[in-house]
Amino acid sequence: MMEKLMWPFVAWGVVTTVLVILLIYRSTLTMQEDDQLFLGESESHMEKEQIEIMAKVNKITPLVKWMGAASGVLLLVIAGLAVYQGLQQVQ
Repeated sequence: MMEKLMWPFVAWGVVTTVLVILLIYRSTLTMQEDDQLFLGESESHMEKEQIEIMAKVNKITPLVKWMGAASGVLLLVIAGLAVYQGLQQVQ
């Protein structure tokens, strides 16, 4: 029974690992983000840094959503296969 579920578990593990790595990376980026900036002419480099950070976060956010959805779908597929195989053994 477990032989048929091994590959979906491996795929789920890979997708979930990538998801966790992306979440950690995004959280390290947002730790550097400031809520407010009081900028004068001398602090214009800080504004550029914040814009770069937000661009990176905005680039990662769709990937996080897709990987989260893929992880959830794979988990549902694994559960469905397990139930299906359990029902096949009963018959």
